[in-house]
Amino acid sequence: MNQADCIFCKIAGKKIPSKIVFEDDEVMAFEDINPKAPLHLLVIPKRHIEKVSDIADSDAGLMGKLVLTARDLARKNGLNDSGYRIVLNCNRDAGQEVFHIHLHLLGGRKFTWPPG
Repeated sequence: MNQADCIFCKIAGKKIPSKIVFEDDEVMAFEDINPKAPLHLLVIPKRHIEKVSDIADSDAGLMGKLVLTARDLARKNGLNDSGYRIVLNCNRDAGQEVFHIHLHLLGGRKFTWPPG
């Protein structure tokens, strides 16, 4: 998929409305439209990177920022003590549906392993 067709790029560019809960120059977080938990946020880089296997070594700081943003949002939403899940899928067989890397921050319920 090219960047012009990417729904997350359109959200980051404010061409598609979303419920944004955090934004800075590099990352954005917004509510998932099909939540799998009471709290289900997506944390994305504003720059288009299609999938985890496309991350460059030079993107290490950006990837760390995605995780730290998810951590901060979990704290802000009172999930530190109860716990939360951060999911990052890579490619179709792993469940990636939108080809723009994104973390799922899920919380507010008990999770099992393996997921089911």
